[in-house]
Amino acid sequence: MTSWPEHLNAYQYFLGERLREGLANSPALLLDDGPVDYATVDRSTAGYESALVEMGVERGDRVLIVMPDGTGFVAALFAVMRMGAVAVMPNPALMGEAMGAIVDLSRAAVAVVHPEFRSHFESSLRSWAPSLIDPESVRPTDHAGAATATAPDDPAIWLFSGGTTGVPKAVPQTHKSLVNTTRLYGQGSLGLTSDDITMAVPKLYFGYSMGSNLLFPFSVGASAVLFEEHPTPAALFRRITRHRPTVLVNVPSAVNQMLAAPGAADQDLSSLRLATSAGEALPETLYHRWKEAFGVELLDGLGTAEMWHIFITNSVGDVAPGTLGRAVPGFEIKACDEDGVEVPRGEVGRLWVKGESLGLGYYGDPEQTAEAFRGEWFVGGDLVSIDAEGRVTHRGRADDAIKVKGKWFRPQEVESVLLDHPAVRACAVVAVEDESGLARPVAFVVPASEVTEQELVDWSLERLEAYKHPRQVLFVDELPETHLGKVDRSALKGAVR
Repeated sequence: MTSWPEHLNAYQYFLGERLREGLANSPALLLDDGPVDYATVDRSTAGYESALVEMGVERGDRVLIVMPDGTGFVAALFAVMRMGAVAVMPNPALMGEAMGAIVDLSRAAVAVVHPEFRSHFESSLRSWAPSLIDPESVRPTDHAGAATATAPDDPAIWLFSGGTTGVPKAVPQTHKSLVNTTRLYGQGSLGLTSDDITMAVPKLYFGYSMGSNLLFPFSVGASAVLFEEHPTPAALFRRITRHRPTVLVNVPSAVNQMLAAPGAADQDLSSLRLATSAGEALPETLYHRWKEAFGVELLDGLGTAEMWHIFITNSVGDVAPGTLGRAVPGFEIKACDEDGVEVPRGEVGRLWVKGESLGLGYYGDPEQTAEAFRGEWFVGGDLVSIDAEGRVTHRGRADDAIKVKGKWFRPQEVESVLLDHPAVRACAVVAVEDESGLARPVAFVVPASEVTEQELVDWSLERLEAYKHPRQVLFVDELPETHLGKVDRSALKGAVR
């Protein structure tokens, strides 16, 4: 167990200390319109803190941040942390009931809402209406006093569980969690230093990106590339060429899109020393195609909102394609049966994880909290097997694993085979019950060129055990996504008649 100080404030750890170290003029953010140094971020943070205080925000109050990536988002986040309040960061593009439900649950005192999102934010409000701050009215200033003396276990942010089915649950995460994983994974597994430049595909509201593309680089005085534009392959390649990042924070769907983009083979990604992948399982075929195309190591890993960030990962020099790698040193994992008994090595069980980044439960949901937060352990829906060397293979989720003829398999096995077909741009496989109540695999395919359902069924039968092949292939223009940009398997199941 780490010996934590009596007081720990995430603002001070990630930003205040950089100023004390003399990095005020070092580039913190690399934006489309130029670099922003640490001192400028800090003065903007003070401006947001002043605005929040003027609105009556106090220690422990929740504050919604509904903003695009940029200096304003970063400063608002650090301001909330600095004053001991709690940042709630929904996907700013959420519409209607989804946004309204988050606002109601948070009962936030104030919302910092960018003009771009204000109209749809206000139209989503239901029973709770926070006071609004217009970022364009906030002016940089100097801090009026010291950062609030928060305790390590005080809440700092809310994250939302990123499962592929159901309504996301709110997980309060602490100042200690943010610092702990930064040290263990960001500085440890990824080896970030002040020489690094990070860039991410997902936006900052996603805890994976907030860690890897803001808190981790800030903790060592490095730089982070931020941009508002949707992360299309063209947008990503353009900024890689301009900013020459050393670490790319990626997700499987974007890996696939970058590989399929016109002119991908001509792109220069030589500045990257590594890329990470998380959010959903990385098909092994994508790993090999990425390495062959770009020559950059791609580190698949697993994290959850309940543990804030990545706690299992492949590492440079220790990559086993098709696996999630090993537990990040400082975390403990095991695979257990439904009674909580650890299963033998190599067998499939539900993932249990223990570490000092454990969240404070599900806000307002004691029943679900008791089910998933068991003492020092978090028990989620991920099914895994752990081999004799400690490497973890993801076997799907308890809520989307497929069982056919008494045998379980994960949809990613079928998806990986389908993605090897040259006419498949993207795909997802889900289990749907037939008229007899038996599960059958159904594939949703975004085609890259003309192909028939029978061709893809035959392709799968030639490469998979027969019980795994898709019984139906449906062609779609795009795959639906959850609020965190994962494939929304629940929506796909509902689309099958």
